[in-house]
Amino acid sequence: MQIGEIAESMGFSVALSSKLQPMIKIVPRAMSAAADAYLTPVIKAYIDSISDNFDDTGPEVYGNWNAPVAITHSSTIYCLRCMINLDIPLNQGCLAAIDIRIPERSILSPTKTAAVVGGNVITSQCITDVVFKALRACAASQACVNNLTFGRDPKIDPETGKTIPGFGYYETIAGGSGAGPTWHGESGVHVHMTNTRITDPEIFEKRYPVLLRQFSLRENSGGKGLHSGGEGVVREIEFLSPLQCSILSERRVYRPYGLEGGEDGQTGLNLWITKDTESGTERVVNIGGKNTVMKKTNDRIVVMTPGGGGWGKAC
Repeated sequence: MQIGEIAESMGFSVALSSKLQPMIKIVPRAMSAAADAYLTPVIKAYIDSISDNFDDTGPEVYGNWNAPVAITHSSTIYCLRCMINLDIPLNQGCLAAIDIRIPERSILSPTKTAAVVGGNVITSQCITDVVFKALRACAASQACVNNLTFGRDPKIDPETGKTIPGFGYYETIAGGSGAGPTWHGESGVHVHMTNTRITDPEIFEKRYPVLLRQFSLRENSGGKGLHSGGEGVVREIEFLSPLQCSILSERRVYRPYGLEGGEDGQTGLNLWITKDTESGTERVVNIGGKNTVMKKTNDRIVVMTPGGGGWGKAC
């Protein structure tokens, strides 16, 4: 009985591994490298296997976008799964023909005490971008999920002595996806390692002290090309009470790259709009890709997400 169960389990893994062979055979038998900030995979395809080598990847970083090894494995499996036109489960059998090499103490294999909260929502997206780039599969997308959080701690009402409950809110904001050899990028979507939805405006404004002033596509943010990259979005929120707001995002400096002559997508931009305490005039402050700001009543945040890269030269 046990032998039969083991054989059945192992056979399933081997069967899944064999389904990868058609995909491996279409990858050119050569070495292909891609680089994007700290990530540099070198992919080499053999007759029946693929080597995904991250040896030149940068060291562990002080910030929180280090990624445990499992994230790199998951991202790599996802990319290879996208390259094969078969409906197969994602499990260990998919990795049997893949040799993934990750240096110790790197951003993709950090020490146990490293901060990793951004690894799942940012670095995983960067991994998919560079692996697809090495495979010449599609242009870059926004490489993050544009994490926005806000809230406040509980406090004591000085008049009643009762506790005023605190709250926290977290959302991810869509952007543009990269174009490919036969398709245009999609606008205002999440792709690759995420597929989350955003709160409906009516519920958002009813449950939290906010006013959603704008939520629209960001025109001309996608890279032009034979196939154009998708457009990012603009999301502007006004806060109706004092609170703390944090943004964790990527592609605010490096543009989502195009491929085969396609243009790069536009970088994202995060703005804090407030009133100057002395003059009362409006101040617009670029808060960068990763920051925390204490918001006053009627302060606003504007998140402009990146567009996707284009593919091919426009005719």
